[in-house]
Amino acid sequence: MAGMTSSARPPLNRRLAEFGTTIFAEMSALAVRTGAINLGQGFPDTDGPEEIREAAVRALRDGRGNQYPPGPGVPELRAAVAAHQSRRYGLEYDPDTEVLVTAGATEAIAASLLALVEPGDEVVALEPYYDSYAACVAMAGGRRVPVTLRPHQQGPDGPAFRLDLDELRAAVTGRTRLLLINTPHNPTGTVLTREELAAIAELAVERDLLVVTDEVYEHLVFDGAEHLPLAGFPGMRERTVTIGSAGKTFSFTGWKVGWITAPPALVTAVRSAKQFLTYVASGPFQYAVAEALALPESYFTAFRDDMRAKREVLSEGLSAAGLTVFRPRGTYFVTADIRPLGESDGIAFCRALPERAGVVAVPNAVFYDHREQGAPFVRFAFCKQITVLQEAAARLKALAG
Repeated sequence: MAGMTSSARPPLNRRLAEFGTTIFAEMSALAVRTGAINLGQGFPDTDGPEEIREAAVRALRDGRGNQYPPGPGVPELRAAVAAHQSRRYGLEYDPDTEVLVTAGATEAIAASLLALVEPGDEVVALEPYYDSYAACVAMAGGRRVPVTLRPHQQGPDGPAFRLDLDELRAAVTGRTRLLLINTPHNPTGTVLTREELAAIAELAVERDLLVVTDEVYEHLVFDGAEHLPLAGFPGMRERTVTIGSAGKTFSFTGWKVGWITAPPALVTAVRSAKQFLTYVASGPFQYAVAEALALPESYFTAFRDDMRAKREVLSEGLSAAGLTVFRPRGTYFVTADIRPLGESDGIAFCRALPERAGVVAVPNAVFYDHREQGAPFVRFAFCKQITVLQEAAARLKALAG
């Protein structure tokens, strides 16, 4: 019969059965269907620096990267990544043995977990987490153990999500293989402090754990917060895979250029998995990103200041609409609590929001194992043109009415 498989077993691998279509695809389709302003998916609505786009065009025309690039990445980009880590953080990496270029941070996460996690291993991750974390742990046969960042309504900088270090320590068992850390944190906008990172490092060393740290928003920290790579803490360089990405920093998300830095043994392990995923990708764009990483500090400062201004426009708009706003100290996302509106189901709220206010957002609950913990929270992206954010803020006032 048409459409039937040769087995009674469902076609999809049972490890992935719980995931389905990503929330980003669902909400972006909803934006297209309704004509709403899409503040759900985290992609800019303008391109990055013109000179970097032209660098990609130049690479294409010069025939650099049009065929398969080297498996570890083009030498120019690996050297640029190593120079970036040295210049900004004082972390020294050998570009030949300790840097690996990937098809964006998403592949870096997948390859790292597939390489380093055995079936039955536990992976401790901060909840809420980027949705690919859960899927990649599942594909590796691991067991995810969430540690929830909990909302605090009052703090020195207003409402914020905070890590309970005692809860993190209690989550580690004899079966724990790896800590998966994300700072600056998507979706909450939390930036882990020096004290929190030092405690995580001490725990990893004490329990002899590997750490994969997702730092793709490293250049987007605000209000005096500082980004500190976990690999820079005592005992961490030899056990940490650090993930970076060009998409978030240079606003060319479609190029899919990411990387890891790690000691040789970990890079070799991750490369062993990566070669059977994409093998290689983004050849000409790798040359352009090498030039982007060498941009003067003024670029990174202006980029951060522009995003801070956009954060303020959206945050004020959400506050005026009656929501409680968790003003982020990093990333380009704002989390808002819908309970002041008399609502508590973020998924239903987001599905209705395009009709109610002409705006699309993403419900944070989909980033939780403990769905009830994330139920009243909604994420909005502010990596859009300022006029778009102003229009979204005006539309959101309908909620207050």
